[in-house]
Amino acid sequence: MTTTEWITDIALVLVVFRQLREGRLDRRTFLIPLGIVAVVAYSYLDSVPTAGNDLVLIAALTAVGAALGIAGGVYTRIRPLDGHLMIKAGAVSAILWVLGMGARMGFQVWVEHGGGADDVARFSIAHHITSDQAWVAAFVLMAVTEVVTRVGTIYVRSRARAVAPAAAAAAPAPAPALDRTA
Repeated sequence: MTTTEWITDIALVLVVFRQLREGRLDRRTFLIPLGIVAVVAYSYLDSVPTAGNDLVLIAALTAVGAALGIAGGVYTRIRPLDGHLMIKAGAVSAILWVLGMGARMGFQVWVEHGGGADDVARFSIAHHITSDQAWVAAFVLMAVTEVVTRVGTIYVRSRARAVAPAAAAAAPAPAPALDRTA
């Protein structure tokens, strides 16, 4: 792995660790992770191979990324405080995030330095995966999907939290109850 790849992966892990402390939900909550994955996608996603079972591999890892992202977004606490929404990643959210990022990093280190290249080549041949670019696309799209679905889930949940108090405030006051005991 290059220094840039290490920095990018660590930055994505730190995004969630930053949220282990409760903080205000604002534009940075959404823009920082989306900006990081936009750079990653631009840098590493040259093409999406479609031969053999390349799309099956890509779809499978993209689905894993979506599941991790949605679960991470669901297990992130969002609560109102003083007219603002506060966000805090729970332990489950952080574990899922680190699991997804760590699995990609571990796979890459194993292939590059742990002797896994031959195993991946044999697996690829046996399962009709046509190139190493299919693996790159699958893991990049897994990361992008994990980030986008996590951020999207948090956004949808935050809008629901913001709408609920507004709807309660707009509801008409209940009619006074008549006391029939007098």
